[in-house]
Amino acid sequence: MVRKFFGTDGIRGTANSWPMTAETALSVGMAAGSLFTHGADRHRVVIGKDTRLSGYMIEPALVAGFTSVGMDVFQFGPLPTPAVAMLTRSLRADLGVMISASHNPFHDNGIKLFGPDGYKLSDEQELQIESLLKEKPENLLVAPDKLGRAKRIEDAQARYIEFVKYSFPRAQRLEGLRIVVDCANGAAYKVAPAVLWELGAEVVSIGTEPNGFNINEKCGSTAPEKLCQKVRELRADIGIALDGDADRVVIADERGKIVDGDQLMALIATSWKESGQLSQDGIVATVMSNLGMERFLASKDIGMVRTKVGDRYVVEAMREGGYNVGGEQSGHIVLSDFSTTGDGLIAALQVLAVVKTSGKPVSQVCSLFEPLPQILKNVRFKKGKPLGEESVQEAIREGEVRLGEQGRLIIRPSGTEPLIRVMGEGDDAGLVNAVVDDIVGALQSITA
Repeated sequence: MVRKFFGTDGIRGTANSWPMTAETALSVGMAAGSLFTHGADRHRVVIGKDTRLSGYMIEPALVAGFTSVGMDVFQFGPLPTPAVAMLTRSLRADLGVMISASHNPFHDNGIKLFGPDGYKLSDEQELQIESLLKEKPENLLVAPDKLGRAKRIEDAQARYIEFVKYSFPRAQRLEGLRIVVDCANGAAYKVAPAVLWELGAEVVSIGTEPNGFNINEKCGSTAPEKLCQKVRELRADIGIALDGDADRVVIADERGKIVDGDQLMALIATSWKESGQLSQDGIVATVMSNLGMERFLASKDIGMVRTKVGDRYVVEAMREGGYNVGGEQSGHIVLSDFSTTGDGLIAALQVLAVVKTSGKPVSQVCSLFEPLPQILKNVRFKKGKPLGEESVQEAIREGEVRLGEQGRLIIRPSGTEPLIRVMGEGDDAGLVNAVVDDIVGALQSITA
């Protein structure tokens, strides 16, 4: 069955345009609610969102859909994606929903669905929902006396704050650390500063004034320049940048230099191996993670399993292999001892624990390996399948031959935007750059 609505991370699109319309949200609520209601017992769904203006349109439509098929709805308001996943389990809900487009601009939005175990829905479950979306609405509706109810959960943020603090070593505190945290004007704008302050840090918060339009706008993990500047200006010990729904993180060291997700995963993996917390002698990463990390981990007798890009594939491999550390170079880090999905705040606390224990500056603690030169360029296209063109395939084949065994090429369509991502990596920066430029040129000649 061809997917019409679901992509690599739920349903996503421009707000108030198909498929991200109130009508779609209503239909998804009805379809997903019907799939997750069984028997005469009351069933419940929890809903969180980030700070986008369009959340005010999508949330009530979802609520109407769920209640119309007999589900009770618990609404959290602005809350990180990992908090919704956690509270789905904690509140024994049958389904969890996060309204967010993660790191995308405000004009996009999305619907992410979690099962009762707190994990994102499987491909099979998403296809079942797609099938139910084709049903006549009247076939899904319940009798008037079976309608669901909706209510706000006022202590959702407090529950998540305590949960995140629990992931930090009990004997440690953050006293003596000056931390700048950039919340991207997103879902963590209240909870992230609160967690760090309650653990004892001196906290300077930016990106904590959402207005519906400024989520991820020149701030957060995808635009950390303001964070780096503030770290240098205040002579802070560390900077922490989250994205719009706080499921990913990047770190700025005391010099204002960015530390990406690969360095963070390597740090957590080696720290956990030393403490006996690493469940397997390895981690899970995607094809985009730097070869330098793989070589470094191998020197520490830590293996690395690679997956396709996307946190759902990382989580699947982690569950299948029993791994408890995995993630993406972008900073989407999954620590399954605590969470079923990426959690930027919990990952940041694991880094802070190492910093605090070592007594060393972040620049030393988080610089574990020298990344190989890696070039990533995006080519936007309007329609068609540019990667299927023979001229593009020929450029890719030539590039692979030129790089040989000393490099890698990853060319893939984005799962969330009309982009072709071209990544090259190798020991020779000049060669890598030339290969990537040739492939980008071939793509641009097709997409122009």
